[in-house]
Amino acid sequence: MQASRSPNHGSLLAAAILLAVGGWLGLWLVVNYTLPTIGSRWMFFLLLTLAVSGSVLPLVWLLHRRFGGPRPAPAGVLLRQGLWAGLLASLCVWLQINRNLTLPLAFVLGASLFALEWLLRLLERSSRRPMR
Repeated sequence: MQASRSPNHGSLLAAAILLAVGGWLGLWLVVNYTLPTIGSRWMFFLLLTLAVSGSVLPLVWLLHRRFGGPRPAPAGVLLRQGLWAGLLASLCVWLQINRNLTLPLAFVLGASLFALEWLLRLLERSSRRPMR
């Protein structure tokens, strides 16, 4: 019996490098060379989401490779989970700007995004697939 191999996620890791480098470089440029107008604030949140997503993607891939089930997760699922982490970071920074972020609120936000991802994975697993 042949063991199922994990798919090659080389393109996903290349995208993670591009996202991380572009996001962190753009974030540095926005913070150092722009005035805090509304456009640059939105650019800050966009670049923060990209930077955190790109930085977390290799960790997500590693966790799926180590603790994954019998069927490996496709690259789209890994990318979506990385984007959840970027969204959580942006939400926390946005709430911290006006000092509304608390530790319990950060945990509730993280738990709700985790529950949303769990429900999406449950929906993907239960969807009917045609026989081949």
